[in-house]
Amino acid sequence: MTMEDRYNIRDTEQKWQKIWDEKKSFEVTEDPTKEKYYVLAMFPYPSGRLHMGHVRNYTLSDVVARYKKSAGFNVLNPMGWDAFGLPAENAAIENNAHPRVWTENNIKAMREQLQSMGLAIDWSREVATCTPEYYKHEQKMFLDFMAADLAYQKESWVNWDPVENTVLANEQVVDGCGWRSGVPVERRKLTQWFLKITDFADELLDALKTLDGWPDRVRIMQENWIGKSNGLQMRFHITEKDAPAESIEIFTTRPDTLFGASFVALSPDHPLTTALAENNKAVADFVTECHRQGTSEAALEQAEKRGIDTGLTVKHPFEDRTIPVYVANFVLMDYGTGAIFACPAHDQRDLDFARKYDLDVLPVVIPEDTDAADFSIADEAYTGEGTLYNSGFMDGMSVEDAKKAAISKIEKSGDGKGTVTWRLRDWGVSRQRYWGCPIPVVHCDDCGIVPVPEDQLPVTLPEDVDFSKPGNPIANHPTWKHCKCPACGKDAERETDTFDTFFESSWYYARYCDAHNADNAFDRDKVDYWCPVDQYVGGIEHAVMHLLYSRFFNRALKKCGYLGFDEPFTGLFTQGMVTHETYKDDKGKFLFPTDVDLTAGKDKATKLADGSPVKVGRIEKMSKSKKNVVDPNEILETYGADAARLFILSDSPPDRDLEWTESGIEGAWKFVHRLWRMVTSPTGTLAARGAGLPANPDAAAQNLLEELHKTVHNMSQELEKLHFNKAVAHIRGFANALSDYDAMGRGDGSVLRFGFETLVKLIAPIMPHLGEELWQSLGYDTLVADEPWPVADKAYLQSDQVTIGVQVNGKLRATITLPRDADKKIAEAKAMDDPGVQKAIGENQVRKVIVVPNRIVNVVI
Repeated sequence: MTMEDRYNIRDTEQKWQKIWDEKKSFEVTEDPTKEKYYVLAMFPYPSGRLHMGHVRNYTLSDVVARYKKSAGFNVLNPMGWDAFGLPAENAAIENNAHPRVWTENNIKAMREQLQSMGLAIDWSREVATCTPEYYKHEQKMFLDFMAADLAYQKESWVNWDPVENTVLANEQVVDGCGWRSGVPVERRKLTQWFLKITDFADELLDALKTLDGWPDRVRIMQENWIGKSNGLQMRFHITEKDAPAESIEIFTTRPDTLFGASFVALSPDHPLTTALAENNKAVADFVTECHRQGTSEAALEQAEKRGIDTGLTVKHPFEDRTIPVYVANFVLMDYGTGAIFACPAHDQRDLDFARKYDLDVLPVVIPEDTDAADFSIADEAYTGEGTLYNSGFMDGMSVEDAKKAAISKIEKSGDGKGTVTWRLRDWGVSRQRYWGCPIPVVHCDDCGIVPVPEDQLPVTLPEDVDFSKPGNPIANHPTWKHCKCPACGKDAERETDTFDTFFESSWYYARYCDAHNADNAFDRDKVDYWCPVDQYVGGIEHAVMHLLYSRFFNRALKKCGYLGFDEPFTGLFTQGMVTHETYKDDKGKFLFPTDVDLTAGKDKATKLADGSPVKVGRIEKMSKSKKNVVDPNEILETYGADAARLFILSDSPPDRDLEWTESGIEGAWKFVHRLWRMVTSPTGTLAARGAGLPANPDAAAQNLLEELHKTVHNMSQELEKLHFNKAVAHIRGFANALSDYDAMGRGDGSVLRFGFETLVKLIAPIMPHLGEELWQSLGYDTLVADEPWPVADKAYLQSDQVTIGVQVNGKLRATITLPRDADKKIAEAKAMDDPGVQKAIGENQVRKVIVVPNRIVNVVI
């Protein structure tokens, strides 16, 4: 390719980005005459640099936005910044910069990076959650939540770093130590603010059934997190007369296994444990040790299961025997009652504990068609269905019938009742950090907790903050916290905790609807016009926390009269990660991809610097520590935004991980240039704009028109289903057909022009800069972004032929056209003859070819 033949990527992309900006092409307002479509990608934390995950995320949402705009919708596609958080505070300490300055500089840099991608964003609605103009409104929301009895303060167990003198999130506890100080953390009780998400537990669970536009796995994850459990709450009576309590109340979902009970376990934070620790040094020391591990369920699950015998025993409710009572490090105080009974034969955690402390293992559920004489428990608990045995009055019952029978008997004895409990806990929103939204309350010795009056909002952060002292910088500030009580006028103190940053991200989608409203969070009519979000795009890692909090927050706002709908996101799409191979030298040191020569193949990879051998490792998520990060700036500068977008969309289904390869981005770059040459330098002569199609097209023209309308039809369907890689395959197939028709040199000029114009409209959502440049080259002074989406003529869709995809190891490599219901052998032969398929197979062995008639051919190598 000569320089004269090359498409000037950099100048062209900058030109169209400037034009879109000047024309305000993607700024929108409410229009009751048009159907709205709200597409939203999860906003980024302003770390200062984009990574390839950002590029993929925002490319996917941008294609949806552009396609829906062409389809006639009033499309809102906004952008903002999740700008509060610990990283900015840490950067301030490390770089001696104020968190606000650090954040604002990063926002500026990342905005420019995002704009270089050519995104169809309404930048007029940009928000940053760290600005008083934003968090003023969430302070008002919090006050309204207090008034609606949805916010409260209580003592809660937290991770405490004794060196940093601050609370750590569970994720900041590494191997039992503070992630920065390196010292063992402690579990402490602190007064924290909470939001009553549990008030909506039933509703949040039931409504998952209505979220048809969400991935099943996300709904399952939320269902498990909410964790509705039907079971039995009952009392075990303590046998020792001098014990600090008469009984221990437990909750269990397996009352059918009561005859297999071998011990009762208390949480280290259970009131009975606390009472025992006062006179039992061994118990007290064990509790102290437990307080050095994380507070999360995950932390407890990963920790070694340990316990201590309290010396107490309890009476078995059905048999004349006693059961020992332990304190165990894996029992959570805030689930159920903070105490459990254990049947080791049918719970793996309990079995591991019982084996460690030589406790009884009594099986009471036997699998179907198993002889009791031959059944025993070794190192694996039996947790399946079966029939009760060794269980007195429940012998021979099914598990479900036995649960009912056990609950009934306990209820008749007066020692308990059947009940429901939840894994979900109220959301603790207090953080002992500076860079967050101040919680708008005042503490007065006389009046107690007093809300800050609305006309005094926002409560802003102090600018003159000192990070040199350990602990909460706001609490350490010499003057900021001192104020007058709004109720009585006496001296008082402000709340020095700030909100969890999930607070800001739980309502930002609504703020975009009225981003510059100074008086209110948003206008009710505007938010009810745009919301709920029609298509939300983001990572699977947000499946529970952010998405669940947003669902709750929306309901809380509805209860307080802010809006009129329940669910914030109608559709949800979770994209896969971007991965890359890792490279190590002969000493095991990670290398950057740009330091490796792969021209001779992976098995003969060498270092560019000295030619020494390189070991090519497994494909992993891009990570700075593994030195397999690809810099988006370099990609955009070298190949252009359109090529990057094309590769991201075409190489893998968007919900799967994308393996970044240099050959893949180069192939996309070549296709961009090929399209440019094909349209700007055709072999044939194009008819004038507006020329009608021939009334009686010849066979070649007829075939092309059939291919055109099938492509429009199929691509539209794939875009609706977010199957972007399949949509790209249809573009490639039609481009090939159009190129072949043009190469004849004698094709009909009006058919050729119609083909080129349709092709340009189809590529515009995917390669928007190229689309605009080609649209202009075809003689138009309008924007292709404003052109309507092509509509397939159904008359051309009735055909005896079908076009299907050919995959190699799950990746689409070609499309082929076959007679409808063609024999599988014919389909296989045509697929294997395709050049793209042959190239993908290379020298690999074909293990099998799977043909699904009229749908797809999958080659497994």
